[in-house]
Amino acid sequence: MRAVTADAPSPRAATEPAPVVVESAWKRYGETDVVQDLSFEIRAGELLGFLGPNGAGKTTTMRMILDIVRPDRGTIRVFGEPPGVVHSPRIGYLPEERGLYRDVPVLDTLAYFGALKGLPRSEARQRARRMLEEVGLGDVLRKKAAEMSRGMQQKAQVIATILHQPDLLILDEPFQGLDPVNAEMLRNVVLAQRDRGAAVVMSTHRMEEAEALCDRILLIDHGRRLLYGPLREIQAAFSDGAVVVHGEGLPPVETLRSVTAGRPVDGAVRLSLREGASPRDLFHELAGTDARIDRFEVATPPLDEIFIRVVAGETRRAGEPRGADGR
Repeated sequence: MRAVTADAPSPRAATEPAPVVVESAWKRYGETDVVQDLSFEIRAGELLGFLGPNGAGKTTTMRMILDIVRPDRGTIRVFGEPPGVVHSPRIGYLPEERGLYRDVPVLDTLAYFGALKGLPRSEARQRARRMLEEVGLGDVLRKKAAEMSRGMQQKAQVIATILHQPDLLILDEPFQGLDPVNAEMLRNVVLAQRDRGAAVVMSTHRMEEAEALCDRILLIDHGRRLLYGPLREIQAAFSDGAVVVHGEGLPPVETLRSVTAGRPVDGAVRLSLREGASPRDLFHELAGTDARIDRFEVATPPLDEIFIRVVAGETRRAGEPRGADGR
């Protein structure tokens, strides 16, 4: 099935500052600081994964960017200006609480949403028809939301979010509850938006999705930033330095000077390096043997393992004094 067609990048997006810049934002409800001294940015042409346990402050942060709620302290800039309704035509927001008009044909609903975002009604209707057909909903254009399955409704809601080709796309748990086929289809839709130059931020509890899709990640807990940066750099920082080798005829581990231990993993061998040894040392050592190496890579921990280690560590330290920046 074809991916949803994305228009060319917006020329002004290439010349503007980061679409979203959050600096030292705080938000309190009652006696609870839901967001605490939070700083990050969302860049054009990237997908930022917004991660954290339930109640970490992700949805509140998204709502501050959208000007639904306002920070008590700190600053938020959207397209270089304060958040506000003036930016609505350039933003697409998929909330966790989905909502289509249950008794209105889905094509009419999407055309209406597109018109609200500034599209001429005829163009909104044409785009909605094309995009719905591209995600396999061409035969339900006249169906009401109440007559559609949950998966169909969710695909239609995503199309409503991107119909006007926004420069900033905010997605709250976009793949929740979808079967693998529809989840893969919508992943391709989201990636097409990033590839055309949109800034995309996506909250998710599914670490395998974040690992597959995100360029950078932001992990928060209790409203504080715990991890922030390029995904591959974060994984490398948590690596134990082991190397995974795929091939045949590998020599016994005890004969390798740069290795302390080895164990099989998924049809390969995971080799732990001695202190002071580098992957390059091991590679040169293996090159001097009769082993046939098909693939040689530094092992990186999966994102779910990093998530558990960092959040569990923060929970253990919850009773200890922390610096004002929470980092």
